[in-house]
Amino acid sequence: MDLTFQPSMLLAILPELGLAGLAAIILALDLIAKGNQKILLGWVTAGGLLVVAVMAALFARPAEQPQLIFGGMLRVDWPAFTFRLIFLLGAAVTVLLGASEHISKRYGEFCALVVVSTLGMSLMASASNLIMLYLAIETTSLPLYILAGFRVLDQKSVEAGIKYLLYGAMTSAVMLYGFSLLWGFTGTTNLYEIADLAKTGGLSPLVLGGTAMLVLVGFGFKISAAPFHFWAPDVYEGAPTPVAGFLSTASKAAGFAVLVRVLMAVFPEVASFWSLVVGILAAVSMVIGNFLALAQRNIKRLLAYSSIAQAGYMLVGVAAHSAFGAAGAVYYLASYLVTNLAAFGIVWLVGREVGSDDLDAYTGLGRRNPTVGLAMLAALLSLGGIPPLSGFFGKLLVFGAAVQAGQIWLAVLGVLTSVVGLYYYLTVLKIIYRPGTDEHALPVSASWRVALLVCVAGILFLGTVFAPMYGLSLSTAGGWF
Repeated sequence: MDLTFQPSMLLAILPELGLAGLAAIILALDLIAKGNQKILLGWVTAGGLLVVAVMAALFARPAEQPQLIFGGMLRVDWPAFTFRLIFLLGAAVTVLLGASEHISKRYGEFCALVVVSTLGMSLMASASNLIMLYLAIETTSLPLYILAGFRVLDQKSVEAGIKYLLYGAMTSAVMLYGFSLLWGFTGTTNLYEIADLAKTGGLSPLVLGGTAMLVLVGFGFKISAAPFHFWAPDVYEGAPTPVAGFLSTASKAAGFAVLVRVLMAVFPEVASFWSLVVGILAAVSMVIGNFLALAQRNIKRLLAYSSIAQAGYMLVGVAAHSAFGAAGAVYYLASYLVTNLAAFGIVWLVGREVGSDDLDAYTGLGRRNPTVGLAMLAALLSLGGIPPLSGFFGKLLVFGAAVQAGQIWLAVLGVLTSVVGLYYYLTVLKIIYRPGTDEHALPVSASWRVALLVCVAGILFLGTVFAPMYGLSLSTAGGWF
């Protein structure tokens, strides 16, 4: 492997350098800003993330052939490029939603933590070395633990942060044990060198299968797939609502990016084994997530169980073990990002004005603010997979990949559980459009309007203009196969 440093390597990590610089700028401005001026940090952060995205699109596009840089620590390819853009969009929407959260005194710290976590996610998506991968996961996770418990005077928020930390540490330890076994059996930490040893018979299928199971524990936690979902309802309920949205979207996308890269790169020789395991995880996630959501009366817990079910749908594409399935999972992730962030943005608005996250608090929302009601309608129907919204094409792609791979049972189960999911989404919509006693309009901030507009536009765009994102999804999948 060529260990020579090339100046072009700096261009490849320009987005990561930009994120590190942006975090430093935010902390410096936070020392200067006073009172209500801190709210401007949200616009600075969102603008900075947009600049980083433009830098990535112009200067950090991958070449036709994937490249390993910095001694094989990072891999420049289409999956890394695509997921960077997904993370940046999720972070920008989150900081705009957080501008109106009751955290104004520490809003600079909030924005900086989101940016640092995004930096970790970006490194996760491009890591090609076990050491770099673990460091990237911890760079992502530590700020998220703090953000989950950011409202230190709120007992539920503190509880969410502690639970997330403890469960995260436990699953990270299991995953790290799997990493250590891979290194011990192969003598290398580079994912693609491990793959070469597996192809030449240097690793037995038993070793590969065992380590794959250990690694899946850590990644299953990151994407909140059953049976590693136990943390999600409590953490989503207690965390600040913008943080819950960030956890359910960008953090989940990072977990999927790493999961697919590691499975495709390190374990292709036991693909039939892990494909079955991932298929079972998908089935369990779809069933548990959808059926437990039926009993929820708290909207954040309902969306948490919905998130578990959505992870199951994405895993259907991974279980297919094909470029078509991987492309479907990427498309689903992009759709889910804008959809769930829109839903959590509206949950934050209602929770702030009404002081409750119970479903009854949404009675008459469609009359109080018709625009917000329509946005929630679009988000929930997209989660339910109704055309012409983006969620329909996501489900169509992953279920089609399952059928193509001969996993018809998984596709049928996905369709049936989607019907269950649609039931509780429609239940929420029925409450929203039920006549209520309070007819006062809900006041919204400019930053909240911009964030919601971006998300709703994304839902409609991905559902009606199919080709561009699908083409990018295919390019992304090609980088894994």
